[in-house]
Amino acid sequence: MKSIPMKPRTPLLVVAFFVFTALVVEPVTWAASGQTTPQAPAAPAPGGAPASTPPAGAGQTTAPPSNSDSDDSFKVRKTVNEVSLVFTVTDRHGRYIKDLQKSDFKVIDDQKPADVSSFRSETDLPLQVGLLVDASNSVRDRFKFEQDAAIEFLNAIIRPRYDKAFVVGFDATPEVTQDFTDNTENLSAGVRMLRAGGGTAMYDALYFACRDKLLKQEQTGPVRRAIILLSDGEDNLSHVTREEAIDMAARADVIVYTISTNISGMKGNGDKVLERIADATGGRAFFPFQMRDVSDAFLSIQEELRSQYAVAYKPANFIADGRYRTIEILAQQKGLKVRTRKGYYAPKQ
Repeated sequence: MKSIPMKPRTPLLVVAFFVFTALVVEPVTWAASGQTTPQAPAAPAPGGAPASTPPAGAGQTTAPPSNSDSDDSFKVRKTVNEVSLVFTVTDRHGRYIKDLQKSDFKVIDDQKPADVSSFRSETDLPLQVGLLVDASNSVRDRFKFEQDAAIEFLNAIIRPRYDKAFVVGFDATPEVTQDFTDNTENLSAGVRMLRAGGGTAMYDALYFACRDKLLKQEQTGPVRRAIILLSDGEDNLSHVTREEAIDMAARADVIVYTISTNISGMKGNGDKVLERIADATGGRAFFPFQMRDVSDAFLSIQEELRSQYAVAYKPANFIADGRYRTIEILAQQKGLKVRTRKGYYAPKQ
């Protein structure tokens, strides 16, 4: 397990968004919270160079345990070969389409049609949301405005006794300024506590939020996990790589939405990184070159979190070989765009 340096932590918030149940073909030990602890990437090689990682945008996931067990841990002994995921559909103008049926889609798993076992519109699942805010010197110019927009978003999206969120600021290290809570006043205070200054370890912050917060958050039923990442995408201090951070997001069943803080008017290398992270996890990247566009980005994320579909299916010719399997959801109607996770790792016997 990589060790990521951190400042003394104040509470945090989380993201709930992307539910991805995957294939289990051998006994799996579950934690009492109902979540698995994934294997962390290999420790960095001498000199700090990160070890190689599997293909990005995928994660080995496992089926959720039964709520009837009261033991701290137990074994899943039944073979499960069903994949569950959440996806979003928009038209060519970017408007969300919310009234489609099972017959309007085709699921392709590993380049083969899959047998869909369930399909439903998901507009009201509890949310677990993590707000990650770049507090390095590179975003100082419009930091106050972004704080205000983030607070407005949290006040609108978090419903008491139903949703929960946490706040993490990061420069050289991630710092939790408000842990998981449904209290929007506390969340607002956590955002206000953020102060700009220092270098940027964005990949470390994303890795930490997924592994140490979302994966460990109690989950008593279906939830939607999401992270909103505000940054210019430039990273100069992380111990983990971009692909390791993406893989950890996949293992935690998290969709990442990125909001660029680059106000140059031109997309830079950091913006390409933000696009890569969002695309690999089934999220969306926003590039608000003007101040008012930041609020619009938050509004779009808020609408998307309430405008999605959930599908479960059984892959054809499934083999438990540990191989990466691609996922594609095709809309039968022309002009529609479907966004979801790119794939997953099959378990290995």
